[in-house]
Amino acid sequence: MQDITRLLGELREGSLAAESLLIAAVYPELKKIAGGYLKGERRTHSLQPTALVNEAYLQLAGQLDKDWKNRSHFFAVAALLMRRILVDHARSRKAQKRDGGWQRVELTDVLAVEVEHLEEILAIDAALNRLAEFDKRQCRIVELRFFGGLKEQEIAAVLKISTRTVKREWNVARAWLHSELRAERASSQSA
Repeated sequence: MQDITRLLGELREGSLAAESLLIAAVYPELKKIAGGYLKGERRTHSLQPTALVNEAYLQLAGQLDKDWKNRSHFFAVAALLMRRILVDHARSRKAQKRDGGWQRVELTDVLAVEVEHLEEILAIDAALNRLAEFDKRQCRIVELRFFGGLKEQEIAAVLKISTRTVKREWNVARAWLHSELRAERASSQSA
């Protein structure tokens, strides 16, 4: 944990060696997060954890001169990028298939993506966008936990709030999202 924060500081100061060390330090953790998203998928799934990590890291690499505060800040940005990549992938795949049918979405601490249910990602993304309209912090907590795999303490550090607040806001946001997704499913099935 401290090594990543130190390496980000060294990188900010212009150390070229720090970039290679940073890649070696964060890549396994990013791959673990991506693997959690895509667990249970067949090997021929069109978006593999390695591809998701590589795409996210390419986008992060363009921002390595950014003023990274610490490890949590880095992984918070990675979470946002992975969300965008997954949503873009789901939109692309859905556009290719053009068939619907909402499926049950389970909001756990991490996201597991099934190719047959990529519209779930789109539903979650739309619901998160609605949540952000009235509570940006809750949206960010869900994003960091659900898409980024950050722990409560890390989220608290990124958002500069207490761990208790993170827990409380996560529970409220998760309940709201369940309700939203259930209502959206019901309206799409009656249409």
